[in-house]
Amino acid sequence: QVQLVESGGGLVQPGGSLRLSCAASGSIFSIYSMGWYRQAPGKQRELVARITGGSTNYADSVKGRFTISRDNAKNSVYLQMNSLKPEDTAVYYCNTKIQSGSVIRDYWGQGTQVTVSS
Repeated sequence: QVQLVESGGGLVQPGGSLRLSCAASGSIFSIYSMGWYRQAPGKQRELVARITGGSTNYADSVKGRFTISRDNAKNSVYLQMNSLKPEDTAVYYCNTKIQSGSVIRDYWGQGTQVTVSS
């Protein structure tokens, strides 16, 4: 099976930056897309950013501040987060959709905590 390991979370001041990394390993055939989701206390998990091929998609709340990128050779995805706000505080989860044969399977990491606070 596929395992996803996130890193880069932590505590940062408002206006600061963090870079999240996620590396996929295991039985990988072909990555269809990779993305980042987040879940804050009392809220549903929401899409932050996703990259599919050369196309990217962002939540409105992070547009202009976050940038998602991929390193296909390393089966990794990154999320550069700039101008962080307290509202960005959440557990961030890496997600990948992997094509195996004719089906696409969904995998999740365990999450990494991002806390934005003075």
